[in-house]
Amino acid sequence: MKSPDELAAKLARHWQSAQVRVARLLQADSWPLSLSIGRPSARAFADETGLVRRHVQRWREMQVGTVVWQDVAYRAGNAPVEVPLSWELRTPSEWVLATGDPTIQAEYRALGKLVQAVDPLFHPLILRQRRLAVDRSAGEVAKASEVALALTPGCAGGRPLRALTVCNIDSKFIERNRALLIQMLDVRFDGLPGELGLESFLDAADDSDHWLLLVPLAPRLLPFSQQRVRVSELGLLPESVSHILIVENERCLHQLPALADSVAILGAGLSLGWMRAEWLAHKHVAYWGDMDTWGLTMLARARQAQPDVTVVQMNRACFDQYAVALAVAEPVPAGVEPPEGLTVVEREFYQYLRRQERGRLEQEFLPPDLVAAALIAWHSASPG
Repeated sequence: MKSPDELAAKLARHWQSAQVRVARLLQADSWPLSLSIGRPSARAFADETGLVRRHVQRWREMQVGTVVWQDVAYRAGNAPVEVPLSWELRTPSEWVLATGDPTIQAEYRALGKLVQAVDPLFHPLILRQRRLAVDRSAGEVAKASEVALALTPGCAGGRPLRALTVCNIDSKFIERNRALLIQMLDVRFDGLPGELGLESFLDAADDSDHWLLLVPLAPRLLPFSQQRVRVSELGLLPESVSHILIVENERCLHQLPALADSVAILGAGLSLGWMRAEWLAHKHVAYWGDMDTWGLTMLARARQAQPDVTVVQMNRACFDQYAVALAVAEPVPAGVEPPEGLTVVEREFYQYLRRQERGRLEQEFLPPDLVAAALIAWHSASPG
């Protein structure tokens, strides 16, 4: 048999589960909620009469929800005894009240105000990631919702984030609410802003000295097997490094073959402005990314920075060869028109991908042998 305190603690633990919290606060079919109390055993009734009596009395004093009672006959009793069988809660407010936890009750009130202030699209996010929202004012979260609905891919047009004038926000609003805005945009655009980075997704100027994964492709070329370095430090690579392979995603590291005098730079995404650096102009440079509209957009930026860049396995022939088995839908295309920087053939490939129901083939799924052969061919064609 369970006491009110035991079930209150259980209800409080339920609140801490994001999945349970979202379901119970948003799904009407989660209610009513019935929790089993359990009948006193015959032994407890006979040997611990006082304990059973106090148990019954505590449930009679319960003022939240409905306690369901049942007459139970015990051999040790002269007549059937009414005992609590289950505890039924009808609404989220009864659930929160039943926890007896002031912190949970305060969170519930705060979340209620936030849910009323933001677009329903973001209700599950607010309830799931409650700390992102509860620590802000309702007005700030409501404005973040408004801004997240107004922002679209590439809308910054190269301006810095603090120069965006959407929804009458101040210059530091996006910086102040960056994490919340990224998660809201992820809801709208299937996780793409979080994957690409906010600046890349919005095409905003990124003045930060960000970190990239640097991997030597030949033994003893560098004093490490892989390491994150700042963009500003890439120019410190030794003169013996003659070939630079730029890879969109870090997940492709396992596909890279050994190549003499070569290093790979992985995970830059759309942040490719550093490719204009003078030190890179004296290297043999190749670019390899996903076959989708975003991947081709990144390729366009790479070529605008380094016109002689070699493209690795980003063409229609490769796509068609593996699309049936490996291609997936692209949730949010980069844009209607191909970006500047693509060749005529690449622009046609861009439009071809837009017409496909499954127009995205992620680079990490290509056969390693195919990738290795293409990279070895690039390296052989441009000896150091």
